[in-house]
Amino acid sequence: MNFQWKEGNQAKLLINGNQYFPEVFEAIRSARWEILIETFIIFDDEVGQGLKEALLEAAAREVRIEVTVDGYGTADLSSDYIAELTDAGVNMHIYDPRPRRLGMRTNLFRRLHRKIVVVDGEVAYISGINYGWDHLPDKYVMGKQDYGMRVRGPVVEDVRRAATTLLLEHQAVEGLPQRLGDTSPVGQAAMRLAVRDNHLHRTDIEDHYLEAIRTARSRLLIANAYFFPSYHLWSELRNAARRGVEVTLILQGRPDMPWARMFSSSLYSYLLKDGIRIYEYKEHPLHGKIAIADDDWATVGSSNLDPLSLSLNLEANLFIRDTDLNRQIHEHLTELIENSCRMITPEAADKGRWWRAPLMFVSFHFLRHFPLSAGWSPGHSPRLEPLTPKERPKKRALR
Repeated sequence: MNFQWKEGNQAKLLINGNQYFPEVFEAIRSARWEILIETFIIFDDEVGQGLKEALLEAAAREVRIEVTVDGYGTADLSSDYIAELTDAGVNMHIYDPRPRRLGMRTNLFRRLHRKIVVVDGEVAYISGINYGWDHLPDKYVMGKQDYGMRVRGPVVEDVRRAATTLLLEHQAVEGLPQRLGDTSPVGQAAMRLAVRDNHLHRTDIEDHYLEAIRTARSRLLIANAYFFPSYHLWSELRNAARRGVEVTLILQGRPDMPWARMFSSSLYSYLLKDGIRIYEYKEHPLHGKIAIADDDWATVGSSNLDPLSLSLNLEANLFIRDTDLNRQIHEHLTELIENSCRMITPEAADKGRWWRAPLMFVSFHFLRHFPLSAGWSPGHSPRLEPLTPKERPKKRALR
């Protein structure tokens, strides 16, 4: 799947679950022929219930529905939830299902981390947002700050092709229509879909980031949840700052996983020395994967800038050239910096450096080579299987 830039698209930025979920659920309710969903996590909570009800309404109209979840992220979805959907005719698939060992999930790597929705081949959504309460920061303190994109136009055909290819490659479906809805030009945005897999497209997303960083003239603004980039990305960010580009990073200051901030903060001193500005978002856990360059380039999607996303997971990002969208993202992230972030100073970055420096050295070099060693195990040959209620026995009631 070697996707190219396509002109004539329309983009709409969706901030957090409170904007994303109503849009997606309404699109599902309006579906006429086909719904394709890929996600890392579905929780059986208020958001998961909203998704289920929208899918059941579409299934009652005999819309073809394919839902693919990850075997690690959605390991605990209830049998009742699955049964309601499959009994209604929804086709559910699980990526890389594996048994637990001593109560622990073993499918830690090569996850299906993409978040894609395609409805009738006419509208698509790409995001970093899972289906759970923890993507509602307007309601919950630990709700995550995150971003999605609704798109229409020629690029939707590529998003649909990425979703159908996963199903067909794993022989999860017998066949799907070649094309459904109208994907004629509807806007001014140029877009290119990039996916990361473990076959032919191992570095596609990273390569697009590298190109944007190397060619940036005035500014780079990156908000990323799990920031521990490859040596190439780290080096190019420093090079951009040295040649006068204003490089700004927004990273986790209230992490959902403390180790994520520990790894990121081990890089702070080295980045600050070259003039890179670093802010930590403090209001909620940051789960976003969004960036802009200069006045027209932007990306939104599922890929973090860490070894799992860049070297092991299945990921999907949209890369967009649209001055209006770039300006909207810049205004939003600038407001985030001004109202909800703490600027990292050299003094703060150097605090505890005596133990962070060796940690950074060991961690950086270990994680650079970890994806290769993880691929040696035959246990990391993912498959796609039907998800049925039998595979998710009901939990015993607590007494």
